[in-house]
Amino acid sequence: MSDELPVVTVTYSPGSHLERFLSSLSLATEVPVTVVLADNGSTDGAPESAVERYPNTRLLRTGANLGYGSAVNRGVAALGNSSCSEFLVIANPDVVWGPGSIDHLLDAMRRWPNAGAVGPLIRDPDGSVYPSARHLPSIIRGGMHAVIGPVWKNNPWTAAYRQERQEPSERAVGWLSGSCLLLRRAAFDEIGGFDERYFMYMEDVDLGDRLGRAGWLNVYVPEAEILHDKGHSTGRDPARNLAAHHRSTYTYLSDRHSGWRQAPLRWAMRAALAVRSHLVVRVARQKSR
Repeated sequence: MSDELPVVTVTYSPGSHLERFLSSLSLATEVPVTVVLADNGSTDGAPESAVERYPNTRLLRTGANLGYGSAVNRGVAALGNSSCSEFLVIANPDVVWGPGSIDHLLDAMRRWPNAGAVGPLIRDPDGSVYPSARHLPSIIRGGMHAVIGPVWKNNPWTAAYRQERQEPSERAVGWLSGSCLLLRRAAFDEIGGFDERYFMYMEDVDLGDRLGRAGWLNVYVPEAEILHDKGHSTGRDPARNLAAHHRSTYTYLSDRHSGWRQAPLRWAMRAALAVRSHLVVRVARQKSR
C-alpha cells in the first residue's frame, strides 16, 4: 500500500481559506499526504500559489465549473495507479483541521471494518456544533424539513432529521456531511463515486444512502474535530444556491419514489418545492440588493 494518504479538495477561487486548509493539514495527521486540488475555474490565483508553497500539492484543472461531486470524481480518477492507499480524504477547502483529526478518523476506520465513510464533528466559525451526522431523509421527514424548515426552525421533522438533540457519540448514521469525509477507497469505487447529476447539495446524502445500500456503514466520529466556514461557498450567490438545493432535493426524493404508483407523490413534491424555491429565492435576492 502507498505510504501517502490522498486528499482531494475542490477549489473555486477559495482565497485565503485554502492556505488555512493546507497549513492546518500538517497538524491533522502523522501520515504523509498528497493533495489534489480539483479546480473548477478559480480566478483568484490561490490554487496556483498553493502548489508553489506546498510541494505535496498538485493542481488538476477540470476545465469548467463541474460542481462538487463531479470535481471530486475527477480528482480521485487523477490519482490513478499512483495511489494504492486503502483510504481517501475528501474535504472542502474552507475546512480548518483540528489537531489529530484525520488520525482519529483513521483509527475509527480500523475499529469499524464495515465502514465505507467516517466523518468528524464539525464546528461552525462561532464554535457551535453543526449537525453533520443525520438520518436519511424519508419522504415525510426530509420533505417536511425541506419545505417547512426555513419558516419554522424548531419543527419536529427538522429536529428528527438532523439528530441535533442527540449528544455527539461515535455511531453509525444515515449519512455524513460531504464537507469532510474519510472514505474507504474500495467502497467509493464500488458505488462509482458521487452521482454527477447533483451539481451541488444532496450529493453527500445520496453517497451515504448508496454506501448503505451496498452494505457499508457511515460512521460519525466526534473525537475528530474540524472547523468549517461553510459561508465561503454558500454566500456568493444565495439565490442560485437555494434553487440548486431544491433541484437536488427533488432529484434525490424522486429517485427513491420512482414507481408509477408514486407519480402523484412526485408531482406534489415538485409543486411544493417549486413554490418554496420561488419564495426563498425572491427573499434572498431582495436581501442582496
